[in-house]
Amino acid sequence: MSYKIKDLPIDERPREKLKAKGAENLSNEELIAIILRCGNKEESVKDLAIRLVKTLHSFHDLNSITYQDLIKIKGIKEAKAISILACIELGKRLVNVRQSQKDKITNAEDIYDLFRTKVINLKQEKLFAIFLNTKNEVIHDEVIFIGTQNKSITHPREIFNAAIKNSAVKLILVHNHPTGDVTPSNEDIKFTENIKKIGEMIGIPLMDHVIISETHFFSFFDHHML
Repeated sequence: MSYKIKDLPIDERPREKLKAKGAENLSNEELIAIILRCGNKEESVKDLAIRLVKTLHSFHDLNSITYQDLIKIKGIKEAKAISILACIELGKRLVNVRQSQKDKITNAEDIYDLFRTKVINLKQEKLFAIFLNTKNEVIHDEVIFIGTQNKSITHPREIFNAAIKNSAVKLILVHNHPTGDVTPSNEDIKFTENIKKIGEMIGIPLMDHVIISETHFFSFFDHHML
């Protein structure tokens, strides 16, 4: 037997509920059901959405779900998996949308607030560079390096080439520790000292290096290590 959304009572149909009450009043499962659009021969799209959510350890894990993870779920094929991933990515981008020229860095907490959503569920270290103007306003930020098992620190040349390209007069580095422990390693300390020296020589000073997790941060500047 085929179960369809139209077989559900009107007040249980996610699309009708959204139109009547607004998207904010839908459950996670109902929102996913709208993205999935249709169910299959064995279950309604709402039941499929519920089952998808039940496969997660927590709903938060949806942030890091992959295409391969999704197509392993019975009833989720290519089109549905792609739709889900596109919506997740759009949500992440909306969270991070900002007018970068108006973001002003005054302390390490500002940096943490800007970047903590970018490291949610990351399994690898990412090194970000923030390029500032004379007013400590963000000109641009970008991922400089993604760590591997054999290497987690990039060459200074890549950082300062990007800084010069973006006409930066100041620099801030940010990277995550996937373990959640934001204590700097000896390699982190040596790398920071090296970047500081090079920045002083070429006139693009390193203002801070902040190590972040989803819940904590460590500032080299605040700990008088710069």
